[in-house]
Amino acid sequence: MLPFSSREGKTVYRVFDTSLTHLTVHHRTGDVFVGAVNKVLKLSANLTELRSHMTGPVEDNAKCYPPPSVRACAHRLESSDNVNKLLLVDYAGNRLVACGSIWQGVCQFLRLEDLFKLGEPHHRKEHYLSGAREADGMAGVVISVLQLNDGWSRLFIGAAIDGKSEYFPTLSSRKLVEDEENVNMFSLVYQDEFVSSQIKIPSDTLSLYPAFDIYYVYGFSSRTYVYFLTLQLDTQLTQMDAAGEKFFTSKIVRMCSNDTEFYSYVEFPLGCTKDGVEYRLVQAAYKQKPGRRLAQALGLFEDDDVLFVVFSQGQKNRSNPPRETVLCLFTLHHINLAMRERIRSCYRGEGKLSLPWLLNKELPCIHTPKQIGDDFCGLVLNQPLGGLHVIEGTPLYEDRTEGMGAVAAYTYGEHTVLFVGTRSGQLKKACMPNYTCLLADRLKTLGNLLYTS
Repeated sequence: MLPFSSREGKTVYRVFDTSLTHLTVHHRTGDVFVGAVNKVLKLSANLTELRSHMTGPVEDNAKCYPPPSVRACAHRLESSDNVNKLLLVDYAGNRLVACGSIWQGVCQFLRLEDLFKLGEPHHRKEHYLSGAREADGMAGVVISVLQLNDGWSRLFIGAAIDGKSEYFPTLSSRKLVEDEENVNMFSLVYQDEFVSSQIKIPSDTLSLYPAFDIYYVYGFSSRTYVYFLTLQLDTQLTQMDAAGEKFFTSKIVRMCSNDTEFYSYVEFPLGCTKDGVEYRLVQAAYKQKPGRRLAQALGLFEDDDVLFVVFSQGQKNRSNPPRETVLCLFTLHHINLAMRERIRSCYRGEGKLSLPWLLNKELPCIHTPKQIGDDFCGLVLNQPLGGLHVIEGTPLYEDRTEGMGAVAAYTYGEHTVLFVGTRSGQLKKACMPNYTCLLADRLKTLGNLLYTS
């Protein structure tokens, strides 16, 4: 069910006969694309259905690799729902990238105008992006060919792998070529005998922690970087817990968008604390330019980026997180400063790389005289790199009853307007900083939404 405002100012709802998993809005036309179970929809700005494209059910078995369409499978096939796991607009290609749960994570390319299927690459191992069935474990970022020096766009994609490290990288950079049926579609941007545009969860990590996985909650680009917000098993806390409970930690991952060998990979723990209570389970996020008033309050320029993130309390129950949630504010400026200082300290030879899940041991930073500026994209040494301290956000609003599960924002005049969705289906609105919204709609306004500079 999706809400929208009618001409009379009333909030009405559009009901669909399928479960909805992902939504993206074309930033020029305002068309709304919705990924669902067995279907992709195109809606107008007022949510009138314009087109639909069926993606399932499909004869499949999760144990078949490669998909049964490529090679006969020894396992019994049965009708399987195709749950949309990723929905992105490729503006340079004038197409929609819609990836589903069937056939080990195969994607379709749909023409934006009418959702006509342009192609469905599925013949090579690079075409299978994730065997995990969950709808909320994958995120992607399209970097347009206009932003790069190559002859094609790129898809940065992070995905839960469900223990299949031999099949799937957890993070990779793929080619988005013009021809949807070209054999190079989804090929790694770079690959030789030693390095490539991917990161795999080591088998040693999975042997120690069979439940280890990385769940990608949100992906975005800002200036020359690509970022992902993730949830992953906290191996140190899980190992120390006598009761055998699993603990999770949220991370923000950053790479240069033109880094083909992933030498610039940096990740930092991310969280928020309110009234002494830690919130560490990321649920949703949204990147936005601040309005003039918020930018002034934060000491930022209006073309800087801020990040609104919803966290659940504590570090347990990833699949069924507590309803105690908090909405927090981060600035990309502050995040980048923390990452830059971490890189500089490592190049001064201080400390270790601190990324045990990926390196399986503590490797020392190597002293190397190097000027580290904002455009530094790594070298073959001192990488990949993990942050030592949690980057803390500023708490804005706490919900201890309904539980927040979604957030979006946009700029209206001089204001930054926030929308928050709760797990009980409520939609709430507020303006940043502490101002009353000036929009003529009837959505409930969040109370006590403050920013303390």
